[in-house]
Amino acid sequence: MERWRQQLQNSVTKAREISQRFGVPLEDILELEKQFNIKITPYYLSLIKEKDDPIYKQVIPDKLELVDTGLFEDPLAEDKDSPVNNIVHRYPDRCLFLISHVCASYCRFCTRKRKVGDPTKISTKFIDEGLNYISQHPEIRDVILSGGDPLLLGDHQLEYVLQKLRRIEHVEIIRIGTRVPCFLPHRITSGLVRILKKYHPLYINVHFNHPDELTPIAVRALGRLANAGIPLGNQTVLLKGVNDNPSVMKKLMQKLLQARVRPYYIYQADMVFGTEHFRTNVEKGLEIIQALRGWTSGLAVPHFVIDAPGGGGKIPLLPQYIMKISDEEVILRNYSGKIYRYRQPESNGPLRIEEILETEGQELTIEEA
Repeated sequence: MERWRQQLQNSVTKAREISQRFGVPLEDILELEKQFNIKITPYYLSLIKEKDDPIYKQVIPDKLELVDTGLFEDPLAEDKDSPVNNIVHRYPDRCLFLISHVCASYCRFCTRKRKVGDPTKISTKFIDEGLNYISQHPEIRDVILSGGDPLLLGDHQLEYVLQKLRRIEHVEIIRIGTRVPCFLPHRITSGLVRILKKYHPLYINVHFNHPDELTPIAVRALGRLANAGIPLGNQTVLLKGVNDNPSVMKKLMQKLLQARVRPYYIYQADMVFGTEHFRTNVEKGLEIIQALRGWTSGLAVPHFVIDAPGGGGKIPLLPQYIMKISDEEVILRNYSGKIYRYRQPESNGPLRIEEILETEGQELTIEEA
């Protein structure tokens, strides 16, 4: 049996195992086992250093998941934009194609808790239906494979999907969203890589939330994908007690670049039922972006976005760098708080450098500007 399959076979899947291993009262998490699957690979479990550390929080059930704070089962209204089984078609030229219902481990903050782990809601028997939908919609030029985790399909199943998509003339780009390099790097075998590299242009977005997840084996798995010519991006979810700290996030982004992964998104946590204890305020995300922009390579600065509740799509958020815009000039604040003036085109009058560069460290309010 392949090593990655052995990892899956030996995964922790029961509340009783969690209780015995970590001393969590069984009655606190027994109901959670019925609500949302428990699954943690032995590899990822080995990264937990102590109870309630950033790795623990992501995969170990917490009784707070049962608290109703008015959040939603389907916060992004994906089901509303699902014209056929397994397809979410929200944006004009691209669609999400759910091809696997399982993950290597289950994130307790999963935005698709209502479906993931349930073969009646995301099923491989709907794959041909999804392929048919894509083939009949020539406006779709970009297909994102998701789930569950697409890389949990067997090699032959995955290649079937990739091959069929590549035969659709209007599909230009294929993307795969996966957390396998983080949860189960053993899955990135030479055989899998040989298959993937046949279907370029193909992009992979991985999901790492904490620097401790970038272990040597994970970095080797990412290297295999990069060596196959696959551009890699990373999507991080901003999570309380996991990565809501500028120094932790900076270290994560820098380690990703070292592993040849471009930071792509930091997501404000979705408004998913049972995840209130993971959510930070939006200001925390803006603080993190401000601590990255200018203080480390621009390559290490992802977009901070809210995936708008109700199906509005991803909306980028930035700290307040533009202080004022007029027909004559733009007044800007840089990463270190200095104020600069940029003259608009066709503005009249001579310009002196002293008028552009304000006193070092001076802070202007919008009213003063």
